[in-house]
Amino acid sequence: MFSTIEIAKGVSLHIRQSTQFKTVNFSIKWRKPLTVKDAAERSVLSNVMQHSNGKFKKSAEFRSYLDDLYGTVMYFDASKRANDHTVVLNVETVNDQYLADNKVLDDVIDLIQTAIFNPNFENDQFVSSIVEREKEMVIQRIQSIFDDKTRYAHQRLTQIIRPNHPASISANGSIDEVKNITPESLTKAYHSMINEDKIDIYVLGDVDEKAIQEKLVNALTFKDREPIPYPDYPESKAEKEYTNEKQDMNQGKLHMGYSTPVKFGDDDYPKMQIFNGVFGGYAHSKIFMNVRERESLAYYASSSYSSHYGLVYVVSGIEPANEKKAIDVIEEQLDAMKNGEISDLEMNQTKAMLGNQLKEALDSARGQIDIFDQYKDLGEEFSIDTWKERWKNVTKEDLQEMASQLKLEAVYFLSGKESGQDANN
Repeated sequence: MFSTIEIAKGVSLHIRQSTQFKTVNFSIKWRKPLTVKDAAERSVLSNVMQHSNGKFKKSAEFRSYLDDLYGTVMYFDASKRANDHTVVLNVETVNDQYLADNKVLDDVIDLIQTAIFNPNFENDQFVSSIVEREKEMVIQRIQSIFDDKTRYAHQRLTQIIRPNHPASISANGSIDEVKNITPESLTKAYHSMINEDKIDIYVLGDVDEKAIQEKLVNALTFKDREPIPYPDYPESKAEKEYTNEKQDMNQGKLHMGYSTPVKFGDDDYPKMQIFNGVFGGYAHSKIFMNVRERESLAYYASSSYSSHYGLVYVVSGIEPANEKKAIDVIEEQLDAMKNGEISDLEMNQTKAMLGNQLKEALDSARGQIDIFDQYKDLGEEFSIDTWKERWKNVTKEDLQEMASQLKLEAVYFLSGKESGQDANN
């Protein structure tokens, strides 16, 4: 799908020549082990680098220049996946071959170089007023989770079942860690990212591979780096927990956390994908059809499989009085799957949905980059046909096995202060 070369130790360049799109897409990903402190610093750093640099000191000047480059899109972002924190620079620009002026690509690569290696420094460090402004933006982003009760409930559940673990560490860090950031510490974090992070550089478009490789090697002068060791993350919790938290709200948020030994890249990973789809991943799933449709217990109800952490989440929005009944019906669906009560229709619909989702993602340049980036470490060339075949071979007995390995670790219920007794009473 992509051809790959190492342009420096720990720095890989991936290029895919394709006539599918009229644009050229770049994506540069810096990765290091996830910690709360690093997540906070790098989230603020991505904001600071997003809006200005050494050449364009003001955001308006930067945006105006991007418009002059035929509406080129360029932005930094921060995210997490598995035990890694990622800062990414995404760029999308028009392909030169569709323009009379055929030097736009060179100008864009120069701008990428500027955005990365020529930050907006004052006395060799980031500008204090800009740092403070972007710290406040990240703090507001973290605080916004409290207003979104579904996201808040999910965060609380992960904190309960995986405290101080990548599963519960926010990609934005914590408010306290953001407040501790100074221009000096952010400058140090910038140099660490540029000189120490593992880096993947992606290019996708109708380009001359050799020519674009030469241009990027000349522009992106990253040095060799050694792998950064991961910290010792705490072990999984074993005991089942029940937590009922009350706030001023009407609809209850019921979140249940299960663990599974099956993770991304394991031989049984395709089986767990099918299991989750039948269990609660889609509108035809057991949880949706029984908790919401048959029993009318929930406004919404679904499950999700966090494969990098070996966790399955069940989420539902319910009336507080329906809490115990909803938990019982959700558990009944898991028991049904353990007993092999799985229809051919549920299996076939799930396999079709997974295949369609994959094809839909590959219809965009960004989707192709993200899928290759996720699957590249499995030691095989990615193809839709390979995964469709793996899903096709999953049987009901396989799903029974996956269901039997699920272990309920915690139930978290967020409800209004006037709601009745909890499910354990």
